[in-house]
Amino acid sequence: MTRPTAATREAVTARDAIAARFERLPASRWHVTVRLVVGVVTFFEAFDQLLIAYALPELRQEWHLTDGDATSVLTVGSVGMLIGALLSGRLADRFGRVRVIAYCVAASGLAGLALVACTSLTPFLALRFVQGLAIGGEVPVAAAFISEITRSFKRGRFVLLYELVFPAGLTVGALVAAWLVPAAGWRVMFAVAAVPGLLAFLVQRTVPESPRWLADRGRTAEAEAVMDEIEAKVSAATGEPLPPVRYSPGPSARPGSPPAKAATDAERTATGLRSLFTGRYRRRTLVVGAIWFTGYFVNYGVTSWLPSIYKDGYGLTLSDALLYSTVTSVAGLLGCLLVALTVDVLGRRKIFAIFLGGSAALLLTLAALGADTPAQVLIWTSLSAVGFFGSNICLYLYTPELYPTRMRALGCSVGGAVNRLGVILGPILVGAVYAAGNNVATVFVMLGAVALAGAVVAGALAEETADRPLEEISP
Repeated sequence: MTRPTAATREAVTARDAIAARFERLPASRWHVTVRLVVGVVTFFEAFDQLLIAYALPELRQEWHLTDGDATSVLTVGSVGMLIGALLSGRLADRFGRVRVIAYCVAASGLAGLALVACTSLTPFLALRFVQGLAIGGEVPVAAAFISEITRSFKRGRFVLLYELVFPAGLTVGALVAAWLVPAAGWRVMFAVAAVPGLLAFLVQRTVPESPRWLADRGRTAEAEAVMDEIEAKVSAATGEPLPPVRYSPGPSARPGSPPAKAATDAERTATGLRSLFTGRYRRRTLVVGAIWFTGYFVNYGVTSWLPSIYKDGYGLTLSDALLYSTVTSVAGLLGCLLVALTVDVLGRRKIFAIFLGGSAALLLTLAALGADTPAQVLIWTSLSAVGFFGSNICLYLYTPELYPTRMRALGCSVGGAVNRLGVILGPILVGAVYAAGNNVATVFVMLGAVALAGAVVAGALAEETADRPLEEISP
């Protein structure tokens, strides 16, 4: 335990003191434990999110759904996620990260159980909307929390190894659904996915509130008490005393990083949504919003419709259609792992430009080849998934870095809301283009063009944040 001396305390705010104490913490079993608990929660939220794409072919047959009904089934949860993301950011910045995460997990589990009993479209849509509220609320707040307990050195690797649980949840959900839906039906799948709602109790019992958030809210004594507890656990886990605290931040670790700029009065005092468009944060919000939208437009434009395209467009059986779609999800998971291992070396901006740009090139190549066979679609969409999955996971690292603690969850939630716009519009427009003439190649031209736009914006305008303390990036 190391606190500022009397002489230092006058020049160091509580926020800066907590930040400095985090910077000196080595990676330890405590970090892994917290990352694991929150990660398991996020894993099952991702598991829930993708199941609808795999249930859709059976739902269409059972309830005689039209193309419009099918589009509603795919998108209603995303509308809920959009609203949930916007609400959760405000709530988490006001009431705390851990409490919001726990409540969202509990609500998602209860909605999942209720889905099992649905026998018609209308209640199903209502419950998917509620579940979307919970999933959309949990994911961005969890991303903000994990960033706040991490030091700047190799922050990208640490955060993204946690964030891997989300695409892992998508992949496991795809694997389970590909086996379970044909064998036991869609209801059993949703029942399995609802059980982890019990993890809400585990989160509140084992995960401490963010000391950075407590200090920012003026709850200095609580922040120091939680920080004391964390430091004691880290010291016990490493078996060594902690290094001394540096209360004066040094220069950016990455050569070529821009020097830190002092916050203006407007930046320090702005609150609410307006704060995201004040001073330096205006450009950041617009740029990261564009990357969120384009990346998730492509992601869900591809993955949401693949099972139906394989089954209806190419005549594959349900089992084969789900298996082909699962291969693409597995490839996306490998892309996420690749980004996690290279993001601290390449930096955030290059990751977005390379991975999203590569995805665009592969999708446009598939369109040029004509997308004549399911094998072509399988190969090229799977290679492309490495790019758009990898770029998208990096957003969960990058967005929390762009905003100060007082509005970090709000910034993440707005990013989550913008990604929901992409998630909603991607499947809608893919469905409209596909229904207009069953022209799969045209679908991939559209998706490739959107991915290319995102890559250009990121490469030209994104600010690099690698190896810089959060308080330096966003004072």
